[in-house]
Amino acid sequence: MKNLDITAVNVILNEIVEYEMAGVVRYAHSSLMISGPFRIPIVGFLQEQANESLAHALQAGEFITGFDGHPSQKISQIEENHNHSIQQILQESLEHEQHAIALYKKLLDQVTDASVMLEEYARSQIGQEEQHALEIKKMLRDFA
Repeated sequence: MKNLDITAVNVILNEIVEYEMAGVVRYAHSSLMISGPFRIPIVGFLQEQANESLAHALQAGEFITGFDGHPSQKISQIEENHNHSIQQILQESLEHEQHAIALYKKLLDQVTDASVMLEEYARSQIGQEEQHALEIKKMLRDFA
C-alpha cells in the first residue's frame, strides 16, 4: 500500500469543489433559459443537476477539511456563448459531465492503493457522472 499524499489529494479535491460549484451556476442558469414545449421536464432535470453539483462540492469540501485543508471559494471558468437552445444546453451539460468524470478519475489515480475510502468515493462519483452523461446522451438523440 502506498502512502496517501494529502497535499496532492487536497489540490484535486479543490479542483472538484471549484468545478462542482461551477456546475451549480451552469445548471441553474441553464434551467432558467429553457423554453419550448419540453421546458418543464428539462428544467426539473437541470435544477436536480444543480442541487447534485452542490452536494458533490460540499462532499469534496468535507474531505478537504477532514484532511486539515481549506476548501476553495472559487468556481471554475464557465463559458457563456449566449446560445440557449435546448440542444446547445444539453451538449454543454454533456461536456460538463465528461470533464467531471476526468476530475474524479484524476483523484482515483492519485488515491489508488493509498486510501480505500477515497478510492470508493472516486469510483462512486465516476459512476454517478457517467450515468448523468448517459442520460444526457439519450436526451440529445432527438436532435441527431
